[in-house]
Amino acid sequence: MKSNLATAIANRDAGALARMAQSSTPQKVVNTQAEQFVDLLFKNLKQIFPAAVNTTFKNPSDEPDAKRQWIAAFAENGITTREQLQNGMRHARASDNPFWPAVGQFIKWCKQEDHAALGLPDEGQLYDMFKKYCSVRGWGKFSWPSNACYWMVTKIYSEMRSKNLTDSEVRKLCSSELNAMAKRIKSGEKIPDPMLQLESAVIPTKRDKALSIIADLKNKHGFN
Repeated sequence: MKSNLATAIANRDAGALARMAQSSTPQKVVNTQAEQFVDLLFKNLKQIFPAAVNTTFKNPSDEPDAKRQWIAAFAENGITTREQLQNGMRHARASDNPFWPAVGQFIKWCKQEDHAALGLPDEGQLYDMFKKYCSVRGWGKFSWPSNACYWMVTKIYSEMRSKNLTDSEVRKLCSSELNAMAKRIKSGEKIPDPMLQLESAVIPTKRDKALSIIADLKNKHGFN
């Protein structure tokens, strides 16, 4: 069984891993090196989430089972690089939840970009920036941290107004815009400066429009 599991890990055979993870037969996680790696990962996570010792892993037999499930989930979801796991640990350290994360949550953390390293805000910061922009009502009065922030916030604002997005939909849009901008920056693209917009004076005011209509009526009906 051990050799089969090691082969499945090496080949990232998600189906085989899932079947093995569901097996009731006690078995080692994988080879010695992988066991040490998973042990270290769990040790670090238990330091971040100390309540797990008396909750998630109150029964000593639960931890080996959890490790098998996590390895299977990693293989099924493409968590294969050191950078992904570093992302996961970084988000775990920033979490304000004292309880052990579900493997799905940790995988989500692993897949999140390191936005700070790219000079970008995180999702919460971008959302707060969007809300502040809405209250200011005018891009010219807003102090933009970067060109990228200008393009993300103004696009989110435009989408929110044109599609009448809910608050939860705006938050999802913040996440997708961050990921899209991260890809642009990582590809080497130079993010353009904010686009100058037309001054409002160019657009006729209501009073100007009313006077124009009155003048047309006078001319049409021969009034002086």
